[in-house]
Amino acid sequence: MRIDESFDFSGKVAVVTGGMRGIGRTIADSLCAQGAEVHAFDWGEPEEGEDLGGIVYHKVDVSNSESVDSAVASIGKPVSMLVNNAGITKDRSLGKMSDDEWEAVININLSGAFYVLRAISKGMATERYGRIVNITSINGIRGKFGQANYTAAKGGMIALTKTAAKELGPKGVTVNAVAPGMVMTEMAKKLPQQYLDNALTETATKVLADPEDIANGVIFLLSDAARCVTGQILQVDSGQYI
Repeated sequence: MRIDESFDFSGKVAVVTGGMRGIGRTIADSLCAQGAEVHAFDWGEPEEGEDLGGIVYHKVDVSNSESVDSAVASIGKPVSMLVNNAGITKDRSLGKMSDDEWEAVININLSGAFYVLRAISKGMATERYGRIVNITSINGIRGKFGQANYTAAKGGMIALTKTAAKELGPKGVTVNAVAPGMVMTEMAKKLPQQYLDNALTETATKVLADPEDIANGVIFLLSDAARCVTGQILQVDSGQYI
């Protein structure tokens, strides 16, 4: 198979959680460009008159397993690609973090990834084919001040990725993760400049990633060019954490 054929997703169905905004939307758009039928699971609704570019929107609370199961069933056909991207932050130091702040982040970022992976991987196992990519973070590897909830969830996603890779590999399903560092999303661009400068100083290449850089890594792991790659964590962070 030629390399270009490996990246042709025509006829394949993909689900991207958190697929309406930010990195998730860039991934969803990239999958559409490669010919996939893309379903975005997101709590945030499209803006009135927004051009979805072929993306099929589903209003889903990923922290609720019944909402997830219902959305997966509504697709009505096997899903061959999944990107678990949905996530939130509620930053606060350990001593000041509330139960609600802890639980909200764990429930969406980690439990949500599990619920969607569980629901979709059943069909993949039946079809004997599947590609799953979980979006984690370098902070799930190294820790980060003020992000106990977020880093615990993202670290949990790494462990979930490796376990799922072991369980699903014999059924033709690969499971990998992409770990971004600082990414220049619209939200990141609104951060105080000192945070961006600090992140840039940490990088080896002296450039911060754009959402397209994350999408490129995801597309590779979803493609048949990566058919023998599983259980791996691909850091797309300009060497921010080496």
